Amino acid sequence: MSYQQLKERITQLEKEVEFYKSFVKELSFPFQFTDYTLEMRMEKRRGQKEPTITSFVSQEKNGVNLQVHIDPSTDLPFERLEAFLAPILDLVPHHIVFVDGNGIITLCNLQAANDTGMDRDAMIGKHIRELLQLPDEAIITLKSIEMNEPIYNQEVLDRYYGIINTRLIHNEDGSIKRVISMFQSLNMMKETEKLAVAGRIAAGIAHEIRNPLTTVRGYLQFFKNDLPDRIISLIDKLLIPELDRANSIITDFLNIAKPAEVKTEKININEFLMEDLGLLLRSEALLHDIEVDYDLDERLNSYDVEADRNQLLQVFLNLFHNAIEAKTEKAMCVFVSSKLHNNLVQIYFRDDGPGIPPTIIDHIFDPFFSTKETGTGLGLSLSRKIIELHKGTMKVQNGDVGACFIIELPVIKRETASS
Repeated sequence: MSYQQLKERITQLEKEVEFYKSFVKELSFPFQFTDYTLEMRMEKRRGQKEPTITSFVSQEKNGVNLQVHIDPSTDLPFERLEAFLAPILDLVPHHIVFVDGNGIITLCNLQAANDTGMDRDAMIGKHIRELLQLPDEAIITLKSIEMNEPIYNQEVLDRYYGIINTRLIHNEDGSIKRVISMFQSLNMMKETEKLAVAGRIAAGIAHEIRNPLTTVRGYLQFFKNDLPDRIISLIDKLLIPELDRANSIITDFLNIAKPAEVKTEKININEFLMEDLGLLLRSEALLHDIEVDYDLDERLNSYDVEADRNQLLQVFLNLFHNAIEAKTEKAMCVFVSSKLHNNLVQIYFRDDGPGIPPTIIDHIFDPFFSTKETGTGLGLSLSRKIIELHKGTMKVQNGDVGACFIIELPVIKRETASS
């Protein structure tokens, strides 16, 4: 190698050394790198710009060791950490929302988006008030920002009944980098308590009433042939039907109170609504002068729900019969629509009837609550129980006209056939 070539090589090596040193300076996290072959160790501590390099005598003659000490809250761009956490937090059945010091959402898990009816991706970059649809003074996360303090197990008594906790992550200058809020809804616990009470009542009903009813019905059947015709007619047309009706009420109530067996299969919800349900609705719709319109989200053609077909039919037929009973003199239209929302299908079952009076809308899913003279008040309770057994939710609201039932069920994307 000539002198000129040697000089150029030295210059190149010096540039490479400067390049490596420049790179190490930009590393914000502490580390320790040991090369046992070269018997050298490089260490950089937190807050130290330049690393220290030391030599040592090693018993080992080869190999290297790298130890990195990363604090995710300070050494990494927090946005990258949130991107990593998002799919993990989607598995948590509570509301988890990250906001910055101005209340702007930087992370929102699926449970929070689904329960508030919002598009999760659309909420990123928006103020938390747009997610919760509450005034600022009612949002506890904003109070945590204002006080610059975490909140522990505070009870929330607005329409989102539950318990909220917040934790703060600060920048080096003490300003708020993130407020992490976790809200645990207690609504499901309330419903579970109701069902537990219903279960205890149902067990008593089954034991104390069903057996005597069966006995009375059997003796009526046994003795009626020895009675006058007018008594036989009374037994056949009134007494036995009323006993059967009472037994049917008990059966429905037991179905609400105890877990039912769900025989699931993968069902495309659009095909189910148009074909399975549509076939059953056509004849009844024609008989009662009701028009049925469909508006189905084509994106759902690539998704399935795991459901019991017969139980779902029972739910929608019950809603249709309720619409028939609410029908006035004029013709009625029932609208059935589907929409892909986050990881759910939302099914809207809406009619253009008189709607539900605001004074009773909060009670229509309660067992035995009915405004009909002959109603048992168990149909909607049983329908919602079926949806909950499918890991879904069912709710109702009044639209501009008529009532609208909203059913949400988890969906699974269909696997594409490999080529």
